[in-house]
Amino acid sequence: MHCALYDAGRCRSCQWLDKPYSQQLGDKQSLLAQLLAAHAVAEWRPPVGSAQQGFRNKAKMVVSGSVERPILGIVNRDGEAVDLCACPLYPDAFAPVFDRLKPFIARAGLTPYDVGRQRGELKFILLTESTSGEMMLRFVLRSPRKLAQLRAALPELQQQLPQLRVISANIQPVHMAILEGDEEIALTDDQVLKEQFNQVPLYIRPQSFFQTNPTVAASLYATARAWVAELPVSSMWDLFCGVGGFGLHCATPDMQLTGIEINAEAIACAQQSAQQLGLNNVHFAALDSTAFATSRDQVPQLVLVNPPRRGIGSALCAYLSHMAPDYLLYSSCNPVTMAQDIDRLSDYAVTRVQLFDMFPHTAHFEVLTLLTRIHTA
Repeated sequence: MHCALYDAGRCRSCQWLDKPYSQQLGDKQSLLAQLLAAHAVAEWRPPVGSAQQGFRNKAKMVVSGSVERPILGIVNRDGEAVDLCACPLYPDAFAPVFDRLKPFIARAGLTPYDVGRQRGELKFILLTESTSGEMMLRFVLRSPRKLAQLRAALPELQQQLPQLRVISANIQPVHMAILEGDEEIALTDDQVLKEQFNQVPLYIRPQSFFQTNPTVAASLYATARAWVAELPVSSMWDLFCGVGGFGLHCATPDMQLTGIEINAEAIACAQQSAQQLGLNNVHFAALDSTAFATSRDQVPQLVLVNPPRRGIGSALCAYLSHMAPDYLLYSSCNPVTMAQDIDRLSDYAVTRVQLFDMFPHTAHFEVLTLLTRIHTA
């Protein structure tokens, strides 16, 4: 992939862009093998690659510059505002939206936030696209002061960009590098972006997490479903479940499934999907996953975990080791903490491992690992 901003040294977010893509995959696979070297992996599946450009479904743009000439992109290490509207990681459909947003910011009087002076209102623009082409647009503001102006200017923007299905304003008043705050204000009647992977309906609300590489994410979910279908299980937990992507893919009409996620917005999405699929034995709840699990005196046959980068941690590992479900399916965005957790799960064998390259041109990747309880005589 060629990137003029990278060549000019103005954006280095894609740290591995100089490496041929085949080498990127090879280096990631080698790192994963090193991290799991202490374990006898029964089966290594070949890594799942990604498109090298146009694969991201979400843009997180810092808004800099002036109200008349806003800059959407990043602020680099030198404090320079860099326009990323032409970033090759974004699909072609993003460019016309960015083009319309710049004059819109001026019309709505949304002064870009100046970090040094702690002045201005508009901090970030967050844009998400579903595979159907519909979009969610979020304005991250310092305060509600400009909401009336924003609402008044929106009809023209919606007429120009009818693909904007969901629009909201997020209030983030803290002078820190925090992407969003707790308060979300709906600016359209519809606040749910519809998505579908592998014939499974999924929903994205403004504050719910969703994968940024939909093609690879669909492959990841489909793989989890295939692996679970091979197991003799009829009960399952989906911990750190997000909008329910894994659990909804793995659930069958007879599967007893409980999905747990602390984010209430994500749980509302998962419940909507389960209802649409007619899954009567599926239950989702907005709770802390570790607290939920460790307070139970029984476990299902299969526990699927998809934790944040910190991993599942020693407390949950100790609980799972004690309660001994037959299988653990571990999806990780941080193979280092995953390997640490697997080291703690000494009563489990590593049955199968597969790498999914969700983040080309960086050192990051996703891993799916199947662990099987070791039964001793």
